[in-house]
Amino acid sequence: MSNNWKSKNRHKSLLQYHLIFVCKYRKKLLASKSTSDDIKQFSYDICQKHNVKIHKMETDKDHIHYMIETEPNINLSNLVRTIKSYTTYHIWKLYGKYLSRHFGRENIFWTDGYFICSIGNVSEKQLRKYIENQG
Repeated sequence: MSNNWKSKNRHKSLLQYHLIFVCKYRKKLLASKSTSDDIKQFSYDICQKHNVKIHKMETDKDHIHYMIETEPNINLSNLVRTIKSYTTYHIWKLYGKYLSRHFGRENIFWTDGYFICSIGNVSEKQLRKYIENQG
């Protein structure tokens, strides 16, 4: 991950996150290299359009991990919704016949939930000590 602070107007930021999406019903839909590669490409496309950097991204059989960097004005729940809906729409365009065997007419791909956590460039212990030693 990059540790370069972003400076804009009157603020500096470095906002990085670990994000995980899981396939609906834990179906192993990402075991196929072509499906996995397409999901990754759609993810890059939509993130680039929204000024979100993907530093790392990898799939397992039934989920995908992202390491992303955002700007302060990005609403994370909106970002998640955008990535999920964009990738779902486009993957159904490519693999609709195959996916309908798993989901019927429901155009779904991901579970409703997701995992996200921030990734700091210092440990919690270091930050506590830094704050305690102010003043």
